[in-house]
Amino acid sequence: MADEKLYSAEYIGSGTFIISKPKRKKTKARQTRLKNPKAGSRK
Repeated sequence: MADEKLYSAEYIGSGTFIISKPKRKKTKARQTRLKNPKAGSRK
């Protein structure tokens, strides 16, 4: 597997890090949306 798929933190200096983490899958994001419908809805 590629390195981009895993969680990793790279220290650059003076408290600065580059943190890379895997993106959320579309199906997961959709499930969250369906369970939590509040953006732009009335009451």
